[in-house]
Amino acid sequence: MLKENNQTLVLVTGGTGFVGIHAIHQLLQKGYQVKTTLRSLKRKTEIIAMLKTAGIIQFDKLKFIEADLTSDTNWEEAVKDCDYVLHIASPINLKVPKDENEMIKPAVDGTLRVLKAARDAGVKRVVMTSNFGAVGYSHKDKTALITEESWTNPNEKGLSAYNKSKVLAERAAWDFIKTAGGDLELSVINPMGIFGPSFNADLSSGFELVKNILDGSMKAIPNLVLGIVDVRDVADLHILAMTNPAAHGERFIALAGGTMSLPQIALFLKHTLPEAAKNASTKTLPDWLVRLAALFSPKAKAIAPMLGINRNASNEKARNILGWQPRSNEEAILATAESLIKYNL
Repeated sequence: MLKENNQTLVLVTGGTGFVGIHAIHQLLQKGYQVKTTLRSLKRKTEIIAMLKTAGIIQFDKLKFIEADLTSDTNWEEAVKDCDYVLHIASPINLKVPKDENEMIKPAVDGTLRVLKAARDAGVKRVVMTSNFGAVGYSHKDKTALITEESWTNPNEKGLSAYNKSKVLAERAAWDFIKTAGGDLELSVINPMGIFGPSFNADLSSGFELVKNILDGSMKAIPNLVLGIVDVRDVADLHILAMTNPAAHGERFIALAGGTMSLPQIALFLKHTLPEAAKNASTKTLPDWLVRLAALFSPKAKAIAPMLGINRNASNEKARNILGWQPRSNEEAILATAESLIKYNL
């Protein structure tokens, strides 16, 4: 028997995150009961403030629980009575760690912790957020579209610790389901660069790029090609994968379709928001200069490994199987820029 939304309880891990808060917003709009985990309950007021900005006025269907991916505490309580889990939280490490295991171990262990707790509590399905880094970084044939069949080799030369942690965590999740998952079902979402509107002034990494273009601090624009997806569509895809029987055992690349380079984004912003983008540069920085600058600039060092990566991927699977209809690249970029303007950033 199918439950009504208002009798269905969904756990969202990482409620303060960019995707997490949009997922909570959409679930509440659809009438679901929601629990969310936070590393500290002190951030509860932050979540309520963001949801109010998003237009939510009633909070009787939302519960908070303190739980951290690096510890067993409270996970049993977090998944209790839940029908579904959206496992969106990811251990955050803003600095590149000296030892990549500082990032990999919590990502893998945290994923297994959530899956074990979900299995033991009789949860029906977990939808896990992985990323494109787990799919496309070992895809060598530039003529073929990257699909969900592709996997990044975790030992790929030049792979960042963050992307390596994502591949290994996703691999561990599928292995767990195969060997020890019991009746638990798994679906995985692999987003590309996430842009879109923010509910507060605390901005994710995609915003940093757009901000640096708008304010002119990027004097010349690296020719970085991005796959883009709007955060609202990433949240929507998680919910579609949660309830659609056909999503069981599948992974889905989340992208709007096609790619957009940073110089194209700069031109688009200059054209669409001439006043806000009046300081934006339209000069393109050659790849060799970025690689040279990477020797002494941390910003260039972060960008250099992403140059020349093939991001030619397909979103057909999510469209065909789940009926997903993402917004365009331009809409996602515009919403990002509008949030930067709204919060005076």
